[in-house]
Amino acid sequence: MTRLLALLPALLFVGIVGIFALGLRGDPAKLPSVLIDKPLPHFELAGLDGPGFGSQAFVGEPRLLNIFGSWCAACQGEHPMLARIAGEGVPVYGIDWKDTDVAARAWLAKLGNPYARIAVDPSARTGIDLGVTGAPETFVVDKRGRVRFKQIGPITPQDWEETLKPMLARLRDEA
Repeated sequence: MTRLLALLPALLFVGIVGIFALGLRGDPAKLPSVLIDKPLPHFELAGLDGPGFGSQAFVGEPRLLNIFGSWCAACQGEHPMLARIAGEGVPVYGIDWKDTDVAARAWLAKLGNPYARIAVDPSARTGIDLGVTGAPETFVVDKRGRVRFKQIGPITPQDWEETLKPMLARLRDEA
């Protein structure tokens, strides 16, 4: 009995470490957003070149909201996928996050512009309200302006075909 009591702290420690290890097995890109099934936080942002937009732009039709920055290497890798998505007729709205207008313009001139509209968030205030932890991040917003899904990291062809595209199709058909 005394031997068992002596081992108890070590067994508890191993158990706690095991529980934490199980919790770390998940994919951090699959972390849910606290905004799921809630309205986009209210925002109004100036446009990069032309009119900006705010949360009201996401009422009426399902859309994608993509957070990007010219400084973001993963955003450059994602860019051709966004062009493909836009080419399929899906409105992609972009928020240029923590960037300068000059850098964003040069980046878009080099890579092309897949965005229906681009707003700027140089102070990151809107990004904070959206719970953005890094770029790129993409939100699926339904026609009532509610966040239905959050993609952390670049959209891959598999993400588009298996998750985002079917979700947008379902959201278009919702009453």
